[in-house]
Amino acid sequence: MLLDIYTDVLGYLFWILFFIAMLSPWLSMRSLQHARLRLIAFMERKYGSRVITMIHRQEKIGLLGVPIYRYIDIEDSEAIVRAIRTTPPNTPIMLILHTPGGLVLAASQIAKALKAHPAKKVVVVPHYAMSGGTLIALAADEIVMDPNAVLGPLDPQLGGPGGIYLPAPSILKAVEVKGKDKVDDQTLILADMAEKAINQVKELVIELIKDKVGEERAGYIADRLVGGYYTHDYPITVEHLKEMGLKVSTEVPMEVYDLMTLYPQARTNRPGIEYLPYPTTPRPTTREARSEIFPS
Repeated sequence: MLLDIYTDVLGYLFWILFFIAMLSPWLSMRSLQHARLRLIAFMERKYGSRVITMIHRQEKIGLLGVPIYRYIDIEDSEAIVRAIRTTPPNTPIMLILHTPGGLVLAASQIAKALKAHPAKKVVVVPHYAMSGGTLIALAADEIVMDPNAVLGPLDPQLGGPGGIYLPAPSILKAVEVKGKDKVDDQTLILADMAEKAINQVKELVIELIKDKVGEERAGYIADRLVGGYYTHDYPITVEHLKEMGLKVSTEVPMEVYDLMTLYPQARTNRPGIEYLPYPTTPRPTTREARSEIFPS
């Protein structure tokens, strides 16, 4: 009798713990979402701007904590364009970007919608906004970056044989070096697509920045960003952007850094980076240690 009761209790405890394990990630995610919204609401009151975020990090979700890899896609463009459209015309927009890039179509839609907003537009980059993220940043009236944050080149990437993505400028370079009569038809088609893609992105960049830097400077910047001067993952720093002629500030609001901590990166079992929080407060555990820190 007692053994049966004991077995039943263990069974109930097992199912209770199982449901807790199932609900814990969801409850944790909901808690983070509420914390983000509270901080965003505070920032909107403090800075008098509509705050929109596009932060692509890996978050552990679900029972097994499987990380989700994010990039700029059509769902992002639909959501951000909707947010911009519902923002009153006289309300400034602060767009916080943290992204490795993504689809040109989606990034172009966001950039054009942001550019068309009548009030001031500020893009804040706390860490990096590569590729399509850079395109969106160019649509702002002002780019605000951490001193160590970076943007990236805008050279289009085309799908090549075997599913490998190839930089459009490199495709044209290869055809130029070998000669059109010495490459196959597939490469010639890729080269034609590459030339069109480069011209299209250059035109878009010029359209986004010519009112801020002038037509001639806009053409120079577009050529540097799109023309294949750098590899696609090359970090373009604040200094590089200023040299190009773009308006960049390094006064990132402290709340942006606080917001980034609410988007946790997927953790590994063996973290490679550890440090003590700073500033630290000494906490002596013995009378001798206390006397050394606070001598009489």
